[in-house]
Amino acid sequence: MEKVRYQVREVIDKARIEDFLKQARIGHLGMVDGQLPYVVPLNFVWTNEKIYFHGAAGGRRNQVMMANPEVCFTVCEEYGTITDPVPAKTDTAYMSVIIFGKAESIDCLDEATHVLQEMMNKYVPGYYKRPLPKQHVDKYRSSVFGGPVQVYRIDPEHITAKENPVEKEKMFNSNKSI
Repeated sequence: MEKVRYQVREVIDKARIEDFLKQARIGHLGMVDGQLPYVVPLNFVWTNEKIYFHGAAGGRRNQVMMANPEVCFTVCEEYGTITDPVPAKTDTAYMSVIIFGKAESIDCLDEATHVLQEMMNKYVPGYYKRPLPKQHVDKYRSSVFGGPVQVYRIDPEHITAKENPVEKEKMFNSNKSI
């Protein structure tokens, strides 16, 4: 794997990367479909140092992953524009993480239950008063939308992260100009 080119923005603090992945809400799954790239935005969780996501077991995404499980998963958030008196130095505040690995479907009911519970905790915290029962997860995996729903895992083989932090005094505000 190649290193981050702009090393001044590289993030190597594992705790910072983990915190970012735990709170970010959308990731983009990049795959190779024959000779073409194919990228799908989706909800995900970062737990046990792995990326997990779920979805209907049919469809193009699953066919592509079955043919070639090598994927990259990109998570990024943009925090605004950093202004500068010199227009060419105007920049963007952001953080991004790219994870390379293989996508693998999860058949273990315990692992699938844990992952789906983590997704509920992340996307609708406190909404459900009881944890997901395994029986519900097993039924969910086998009958939703007329076909099975599958949980997937990406074990990271390589992770890169970059950040250009917010500079509060320089952030663009439409009410001010120079």
